[in-house]
Amino acid sequence: MKRFLYIFLIFCVLSVAAQPKHEVRAVWLTTLGGLDWPKNYAHEGMGIQRQQEDLCRMLDQLKAINVNTVLFQTRVRATTAYQSDLEPWEGSFSGVPGKTPGYDVLQFAIDECHRRGMEIHAWVVAIPIGKWNTAGCKWVRRRYPSLVKRIGEEGYMNPEAYGTADYIANICEEITTRYDIDGIHLDYIRYPETWRGRMYHENITRIVRRVNERVKRHKPWVKMSCSPIGKFGNLSHYRSNGWDAYNRVAQDAQGWLRDGLMDQLYPMMYFSGNNFYPFAIDWQEQSCGRTIVSGLGTYMLHPTERNWPLAEVKRQLCVTRQLGIGHCHFRTKFLLDNVKGVYDLMLQTDRHPALTPPMTWAQSIAPTAPTLLNVEHTQGGDNLSWSGAIDRSDSPYLLYNIYASTEEPVDITRPENLIVIRHAGQQISIRRTANKPMLHYAVTALDRYGNESAPIRYVETTTAPIVQTKLLPNNGRLLNVPQRNLFDADLLMVCDLKGRTLQTFTNRQQINISRLPEGMYILKSLHKKGHRHRLGFFSIKRK
Repeated sequence: MKRFLYIFLIFCVLSVAAQPKHEVRAVWLTTLGGLDWPKNYAHEGMGIQRQQEDLCRMLDQLKAINVNTVLFQTRVRATTAYQSDLEPWEGSFSGVPGKTPGYDVLQFAIDECHRRGMEIHAWVVAIPIGKWNTAGCKWVRRRYPSLVKRIGEEGYMNPEAYGTADYIANICEEITTRYDIDGIHLDYIRYPETWRGRMYHENITRIVRRVNERVKRHKPWVKMSCSPIGKFGNLSHYRSNGWDAYNRVAQDAQGWLRDGLMDQLYPMMYFSGNNFYPFAIDWQEQSCGRTIVSGLGTYMLHPTERNWPLAEVKRQLCVTRQLGIGHCHFRTKFLLDNVKGVYDLMLQTDRHPALTPPMTWAQSIAPTAPTLLNVEHTQGGDNLSWSGAIDRSDSPYLLYNIYASTEEPVDITRPENLIVIRHAGQQISIRRTANKPMLHYAVTALDRYGNESAPIRYVETTTAPIVQTKLLPNNGRLLNVPQRNLFDADLLMVCDLKGRTLQTFTNRQQINISRLPEGMYILKSLHKKGHRHRLGFFSIKRK
């Protein structure tokens, strides 16, 4: 493995990894003490706007580097970023633990992430509940003293108490049922490293299983993930040096993948050199077809931390991409502060949007393709609209991806053609300067499991060939439909000369055109895979 790893690293350094169409690009957004956000307090109507504007500005910066997943710290230290029936408010929002900031923080974050086409996962800190006399710890130990264990000055949920699994599952269930989240992300789902005595894997696995059952019962498309220690265990040629998930803190993260309890893993790989690369390979080899996202120690670039050179993060990004692993930055602040140029690096590394990998193990039936795509070209850009696709899963609604290219037909397999992801609604305006070449478009539907439909493509037409084309015969009321190439057509469409659809019909030999005014029209067919064919032109003239 050593020789293979050496050759592999040389290859990655010398080559530029192509940007894939599917890849998780994420950040941990910490709300504990406002480390990443918020930077000011909001209470009694004051400071709310500034707090919200700061978050929006951060999300805009993340969208600019095509981040598609935000792990938003929602349960902090037995305190929450929403009005919970189970635990008090986190104090970093209002400045007073247990006091509302005057708005629903989690709902606002969800709305703003979804508006930008980003997934948002509720980051739940599972076992630590803060200093012994802080608000969250006191709240839990007064009500459920048997579930809390004190180690030094810190309080922890006791993983060996059977009620702990239900308690944490109740919190995750509350979040899942109340909010339109895309994932539940369990952090510190392990024994404390300061634990005295033997540790049992089944105690931690019991919590994970209970959370999975509660979440999936209500919304099976919500992704289950966690952030294990960055090394699962010792490898044949590389040792974990006493700090790994399985042996040190009883965290059987790879087993959770095998047993279907996790959809994603975000191992905290805040290491360099041989403490990173062999273990990244191990995570991917043991992924069981699920999604692995390497937790990058972006904070290690800072001079007060390890003072890494930027080249270390660049090399890690290259290697993980070659392995088919996503990346997640810890933390958001260091990324957006552009420490040693890391934000500039991501502008180049993630130039194009990417979709998150679909959860085909949970649901693999894609939606039907959208229909009736119309494009209106204007001086300022292009206005697109389409009819909705049909969802064939149990997810609550569909989203849409937009592809564009100067070449026709638009190739949706090429990542550089993907320009908008997870768009809500069935219309969009695409800005384009007048001196740029005209774009062709394709639209696909996306269910909440990440399954993507076949595309509907817009085919540009011109009026020039009409005078040289034999017109389709009609009597002003009925039009005979040419039967060539119609064996797999779903719909027939009557369009004006700008390509805008005026009427649609199921596939038949004759269509009724009596409601159309006199003029020139185009007849098209729409096929099962979203392809359109022009069947001909016809003119309506009535005596």
